[in-house]
Amino acid sequence: MAKATPKSRKKTSKPAQISVLKYIKWFWITFATGALLLILLFLLASWGAFGEMPTFEELENPQNDLATQIISSDGVQIGTFFKENRTPVNYEDLPQHLVDALVATEDARYYDHSGIDARGTLRAFVFLGKKGGASTITQQLAKLLFHGERAKGWQKYTQKIKEWVISVRLERQYTKDEIIAMYLNKQGFLFQATGVSSASRIYFNKSVNDLKIEEAAVLVAMLKNPRQFNPHREISKKKSLNRRNVVFSQMEKYGYINSKQRDSLQQLPMVLDFSPEGHSDGIATYFREFVRSWMQNWVKNNPKGENEEGNTEYYDIYRDGLKINVTIDSRMQRYAEEAVQEHMANLQKEFDKQELKNKTSPFRDLTKQQVEGIIKRSIRTSARRKAMLKEGKSEKEILASFNEKTEMKIFSWKGTIDTIMTPRDSILYYKRFLRSGMMSMEPQTGQVKAWVGGVDIKHFQYDQVYQGTRQVGSTFKPFVYATAIDQLKLSPCDTIPRSQITIAAGTHGVTEDWTPKNSDGKYEGYMSLKSALAQSVNTISARLMDRIGPEPIVRLAKRAGVTSDIVEVASISLGSVDLKLSEMVGAYSTFANKGIYTKPVMITSIQDKNGTVLYQFVPETRDVISKEAAYVTINLMEGVTQSGSGVRLRTGPSNRYDIKNVVTGHPYLFDNPIAGKTGTTQNQSDGWFMGIVPNLCTGVWVGGEERSVHFSTTTFGQGAAMALPIWGLYMKKCYADKTLKVSKEAFEKPEGLTIEVDCKKFKEAIIKDENPEDEFGF
Repeated sequence: MAKATPKSRKKTSKPAQISVLKYIKWFWITFATGALLLILLFLLASWGAFGEMPTFEELENPQNDLATQIISSDGVQIGTFFKENRTPVNYEDLPQHLVDALVATEDARYYDHSGIDARGTLRAFVFLGKKGGASTITQQLAKLLFHGERAKGWQKYTQKIKEWVISVRLERQYTKDEIIAMYLNKQGFLFQATGVSSASRIYFNKSVNDLKIEEAAVLVAMLKNPRQFNPHREISKKKSLNRRNVVFSQMEKYGYINSKQRDSLQQLPMVLDFSPEGHSDGIATYFREFVRSWMQNWVKNNPKGENEEGNTEYYDIYRDGLKINVTIDSRMQRYAEEAVQEHMANLQKEFDKQELKNKTSPFRDLTKQQVEGIIKRSIRTSARRKAMLKEGKSEKEILASFNEKTEMKIFSWKGTIDTIMTPRDSILYYKRFLRSGMMSMEPQTGQVKAWVGGVDIKHFQYDQVYQGTRQVGSTFKPFVYATAIDQLKLSPCDTIPRSQITIAAGTHGVTEDWTPKNSDGKYEGYMSLKSALAQSVNTISARLMDRIGPEPIVRLAKRAGVTSDIVEVASISLGSVDLKLSEMVGAYSTFANKGIYTKPVMITSIQDKNGTVLYQFVPETRDVISKEAAYVTINLMEGVTQSGSGVRLRTGPSNRYDIKNVVTGHPYLFDNPIAGKTGTTQNQSDGWFMGIVPNLCTGVWVGGEERSVHFSTTTFGQGAAMALPIWGLYMKKCYADKTLKVSKEAFEKPEGLTIEVDCKKFKEAIIKDENPEDEFGF
């Protein structure tokens, strides 16, 4: 028995060995088959069997829609045009703590794999994804670049295979740093923030390279689900904070920060500076709309070239990532908008108060039929009617809809209001709001530094700087005086009778006898030109016009940049012409620029996404009047702020309205040279102020959309009360910012001046009961 035992063991071990070898054999066959199948799947995917795959060229140059940037003269991005609001950023511009947070949270072994994390993939298979997915940063980039939306059904598996293939190819094509930059540039963060650069501006109002570690962690936390972990949405703020703290834990786990840093960072509150970048958000919205229109015309006349098919290709301002360098100064633009908002909110309060007693509010001096005519005209030109016509609605249906209550968002000075009213009532509601426009430019360069076309572009889309033409009133008088000075060599100290004058029919374009009146009803004696302009005496402006004729006045205005039609009639001496605010600012700048007109410049250059210059502006200038005449005109306008309607710039509040915080509760008290001119049109429908210092010319207009919407008296309806305070508020802010270097110096006096401007030798008061010799035939 003892001898049989080994023999029996020998007989039974042979089948066992065969069985083991058999299992080993089948294991390797199965493994090899699986490997071959996996290779085959990868090959099929790369050949496009599971759907189109990117070409080598597409991998080398992935197509991203890039937002066109609008860059201010002080280097601030003030707006974008986009389909996707993406501003590319290089890896070198990313803060290291942002990269560390990304890697620690999304792909801890990022620098060790070649696109696919084998360990993470195996873990995902074994635990069916319950212990986390296996997508690497490279795979996530592949999905963003070439797939986008999440697949459903069996396509989830083929898509994953395609992602693996693309990931490996991306790793061969790009460095790790480049892949991180591409991923962060491609990722969406909601609220029109595409890419980390846009997200840092929108959520924190700063450049990406200025992000603090706690801010970078918030953005990384959003990568898991931008909506579910969004820090701005009230419903997801707590989740966002918790997820941010998870990012800190991951950074500590992988050695990027220590435990003490993690604990202190997790205690920090989540602080945002939310700055949306929609087309109607941010600063300079009206200016940006002007730039959009300008660019649309520019691209039509400046094609990229021809494509492979021989067709002409044009730049796309929403996709091609152009950089538009503009003249706007972001600081001055902000000050201008603040000044408009502050003054107009207070002015509207006073207007609404006075309207309580107006039975035809917001209109004055109109019959019911005339009011109905305004409403019907507004209905005809409304966006609502245009949209309904496209839908095939009849005029009867459209008119009926304007009397049906509907939900709508309306403007108020305290923010947008959700309400229910009829579209007809909304027309009347918006008619009562006073409108405003403001533009500021450098006379010497023509560069426009601030542009405020209205109080809110979402609700008042008409641009009062560039689109609107309004009667300019007395602000046109400096053109009359300048023409007379240029032709007759008049001095600000020369005196002219202010007695009434009648322009006979058939003279200077007058069809019937015309006798202008002075607003104060005084016509006795003589006045110096400086006093006459300061007090805006109509009869003296008419006498100057009668002496030189309207034709040279119009000619001067046209050479000074006015493009609107001006009828050559005697009444232009009182400002009967309708002009744009942008024209007025450009023309007034001629006086400050020694008689040389410089065409206003808004766009200095355009670059493509690679930095190649596509457009460079060329200054456009021309001589208008002599240096001497320009300087004397400036000297005349200085009288407006020394003793005329603009004197409140030096003395402070002049009535109860100013005291009620229109001038922020304190006087302006400017003590530097300021040339200016106020303007008030008939029935107080328009209020103007044009103000000039040596290196800045600024114009302001205020009025209702309809000329029948106005103050009842000049107490509040004159240019000195409606428009001048905006100029004062704006300039105080500009002077307070020492980085701007806005001039407080005197206007430069030309050499060899032959016209006397020192009026100490002349009487400035009205000369009564005297008839001095009239050397100039007045």
